[in-house]
Amino acid sequence: MKDYSIPLKLVSILSDGEFHSGEQLGIALGMSRAAINKHIQTIKSWGLDVYTVTGKGYSLPAPIQLLDEAVILAQLDNSRLAVIPVTDSTNQYLLERMAELKSGDACIAEYQQAGRGRRGRQWFSPFGANLYMSMYWRLEQGPAAAMGLSLVIGIVMTEVLQELGAKEVRVKWPNDLYLHDRKLAGILVELTGKTGDAAQLVIGAGINLAMRTPDESVVNQGWINLQEAGVKIDRNELAARLINRLREALSQFEQEGFAPFIDRWAALDNFIDRPVKLIMGDREVHGIARGIDKQGGLLLEQDGEVKSWVGGEISLRPQ
Repeated sequence: MKDYSIPLKLVSILSDGEFHSGEQLGIALGMSRAAINKHIQTIKSWGLDVYTVTGKGYSLPAPIQLLDEAVILAQLDNSRLAVIPVTDSTNQYLLERMAELKSGDACIAEYQQAGRGRRGRQWFSPFGANLYMSMYWRLEQGPAAAMGLSLVIGIVMTEVLQELGAKEVRVKWPNDLYLHDRKLAGILVELTGKTGDAAQLVIGAGINLAMRTPDESVVNQGWINLQEAGVKIDRNELAARLINRLREALSQFEQEGFAPFIDRWAALDNFIDRPVKLIMGDREVHGIARGIDKQGGLLLEQDGEVKSWVGGEISLRPQ
């Protein structure tokens, strides 16, 4: 793994949003101004905007709150958490360590170099702007028992965000969070295990907190962040509360299945009773969203008839 200790120290110094001269930074880090500039280029490549002003030095556009491992661990019921400043992806980090993990083990990162979304898409992951988190869970009942799990994750994330002040966040079937009809967060569940064996799950989540202008070649749909919506949330409190609540919910899901979560979904459904279209490859199906069934399938009404739809390749869009 590449040593990022110097760029990370630079980010820590600059996180106050004030200007720091190249000379000051050089003294603090024991290197030349030319070397400082080289590391500034690294943190720019992480998606951080760095202002460079002659005579004043370097500054971020605004202060940023960095993840604080000690603060997060102090709020956790179970301390099995890895806080990683820079990683390829939080899901990949756990997938590579599955043999040594226990259900509920989690990791969070400041920056993902190769964050993943659904269907092989890239998840845009600038440093320090959002929350990138993954959790491991083992279901002894096997892969079939995972039906509806991504909906459970969405319910918990939405409820936690609402509790922390984002009152208008809603769920979008099967695995997104929406705010004002734009995407606020996404969920990626990666499952391994054959029928008859236990299912090993890595559950990834990305929440847009203060994301700046994204790369349009990566982000191809309407998105929003909480900052734009006027909601400020403490990243460390959010991470700790999410991890605690997800562990509780997944234990309940493992014991009781999806049934206890159906009413909770109904109260949060962004598209309930609205005209929608399902997109499956080249095919589109139009209808009225009527919630979900007991297995977590989407109920779609067409010509007075309600049919359930399931499957990872289905997308939902306002009509």
